[in-house]
Amino acid sequence: MKFFIDTANLDQIKEAQDLGVLDGVTTNPSLMAKEGITGDENVIKHYLAICDIVDANVSAEVISTDFESIIKEGEALAKLNEKIVVKVPMIKDGVKAIKYFTDHGIKTNCTLVFSAGQALLAAKAGATFVSPFLGRLDDIGTDGLGLIEEIRLIYDNYGYETQILAASIRHSMHVIECAKLGADVMTSPLSVILGLLKHPLTDTGLATFLADHAKAAAAAKA
Repeated sequence: MKFFIDTANLDQIKEAQDLGVLDGVTTNPSLMAKEGITGDENVIKHYLAICDIVDANVSAEVISTDFESIIKEGEALAKLNEKIVVKVPMIKDGVKAIKYFTDHGIKTNCTLVFSAGQALLAAKAGATFVSPFLGRLDDIGTDGLGLIEEIRLIYDNYGYETQILAASIRHSMHVIECAKLGADVMTSPLSVILGLLKHPLTDTGLATFLADHAKAAAAAKA
């Protein structure tokens, strides 16, 4: 399973990269705004800064909603760096644009997916990644993990190469369950990734080992 971090915060991206487990970054206009990144020029500079940190897979989202504008914006983003993946919304013109990008060798991430039917359309259009938002489905009382399972079954049935990118991950157990269901990628805040490190028995075990070592070292000096 690939690990992406869902943020535009450069310090958090660097921390995840330094951990040695990071495979990519997902961003969106809301995450950019949260970091105070506004204006087209500043957004572009920020994408390039992210590309300087990570090895691959930087999802850069278009803000256009009509076909011609999505193509223009997406092509400009793709030219910034070979690591850029153009993030396109699951709308009619978005699906058309994904097909165009696929035919022209541009990687895509179909975002805001909430049904298996939407995921099927994205795969048929050739999306590199499809991003089902499982946490947001959970928020409205729908089984987000069930959607991951449905998409995995459909893609396996027909050999689609589109990668399932589990998005809107809220906690560490989401990551584990997505891994068990066969999601290709998960994207989450840094806190969720770091949460996988934690277990109380690890903490108590390490404390015991260190205490025993200290006792042995003190006895050796006596």
